Amino acid sequence: MNIYVSNLSFNVEDEDLRGFFEEYGEIKSAKVITDKFTQKSRGFGFVEMLDDEAAQKAIKELDGAQVEGRAIRVTIAKPREEKSGPSNGGGARRSFSNSGNGGGGGSRW
Repeated sequence: MNIYVSNLSFNVEDEDLRGFFEEYGEIKSAKVITDKFTQKSRGFGFVEMLDDEAAQKAIKELDGAQVEGRAIRVTIAKPREEKSGPSNGGGARRSFSNSGNGGGGGSRW
């Protein structure tokens, strides 16, 4: 079962997250999500446990627990939803450079 953990302190790392859940059962993976540019925690993560019953117990007992002065939220992870409408991955893009933008008699600056 995949578990979503939010409101984590920015100091919590993967090993810490794993440690919170290990007493409840075997952990397949534990990952704190980080910003792709700064590599700093985004304050949430995911834990995958092998036993659904153990995962349910962990969710029940850890939801609202204080970790480094913050009440963490622990829930069953929901699958990512497809976003409707245009995505950032395609479509027309505006260019703000001067290259290839037509006439003009030289620089105005």
